[in-house]
Amino acid sequence: MTTVYFVRHAEPDISVHDDRLRPLAPKGQRDTALVARYLHDKNIEIVLSSSYKRALDTVLPFADAIGIQVETIEDFRERKVDSGWIEDFDAFKKKRWDDFTYKLSDGECHFEVQERNISALKCVLTNHECKSIVIGTHGTALSMIINYYDNAYGYEDFEEMHRIFPWLVQMDFDGNDCMRIMKIDLFQLQPNQIQT
Repeated sequence: MTTVYFVRHAEPDISVHDDRLRPLAPKGQRDTALVARYLHDKNIEIVLSSSYKRALDTVLPFADAIGIQVETIEDFRERKVDSGWIEDFDAFKKKRWDDFTYKLSDGECHFEVQERNISALKCVLTNHECKSIVIGTHGTALSMIINYYDNAYGYEDFEEMHRIFPWLVQMDFDGNDCMRIMKIDLFQLQPNQIQT
């Protein structure tokens, strides 16, 4: 069995509009301790992350504490919305969930985000079979991974987690087959099963 702990980044500083360079807000920096505390006894052997700063900075304190170097994987990055900042993001995200092919001229649709993240995940599962792995990730990217294995996971589920920073999901795999998905409330430390 391979266990992957997906860590959706802690609270970002949304005043920085550069998606790749957006750092964690002060609260997000403090909340990385919740991630480290939860993962400290999980026998983690591999720490991976999106190359985006907020995802990397969320798992880096944990990796440093256990002496593991974080490897960044570009394909675990968040969706590309467009070249500019979207003011009405709520309407935009609803359209994307209603139509997985919907995208702006310089962005990615949900299908593209899902395909990219699942391809990267399958490589990880092949290369690190029977390991315990942490992956620093993003809300839409992680939602597309969950949706791939559980197509009942949809817009309402995404909305439920959209403002939870950080958000952790444990997925257990037998080869490439997902056997279990558990979301972890780091603020209450009580697992809540999504799928068995």
